Amino acid sequence: MSNTAKSVNHNESKNPTKVVTGVVRLSYANVWEPKSINGSAEKYSVSLIIPKSDTKTIAAINAAVNAAIEEGKGKFGGKVPNRAALKLPLRDGDIDRPDDEAYVDCYFVNANSNTAPQVVDKQVQPILDRSEVYSGVYARVSINFYAFNSNGNKGIACGLGNIQKIKDGEPLGGRSNAEDDFAIDVDDDFLS
Repeated sequence: MSNTAKSVNHNESKNPTKVVTGVVRLSYANVWEPKSINGSAEKYSVSLIIPKSDTKTIAAINAAVNAAIEEGKGKFGGKVPNRAALKLPLRDGDIDRPDDEAYVDCYFVNANSNTAPQVVDKQVQPILDRSEVYSGVYARVSINFYAFNSNGNKGIACGLGNIQKIKDGEPLGGRSNAEDDFAIDVDDDFLS
């Protein structure tokens, strides 16, 4: 068995609640600076848009969520609660974000962390230019799932691990770049 296959298998058996996604699209990417959402503690966060056609990632997430439910029994009074009673992280973009075309025919999961994710390129070299990773970029992301039970809310949350940029994408959220904004020639009469 090759080292790569061994490390992947070792990783999966070691932590059943961890997933490394296939290629997903980043949205609401707060990966460089932590941000407070609705007055909560500042965290690094991102919404991962997963094509419904990526059945491998969806199956891995569902398996990791099930493992997190099992591992979290202690938080749920020692028994596994009915899934319908839990807030689950994998959501359907067609149902929960019907007016956002980036989420059409996709699932999504919101991941966050108290610590900054490592952000790397395809060669696993650190990306230092913050403009390289933005909402709309395509990436692979390591995530982990864990149980929570606070203030009457029970469920499974998604922790943000690391991000590997795979390719650029159309920026989401109306962000434009300077090259596009200033592509038109300035009329000479305007300058005189």
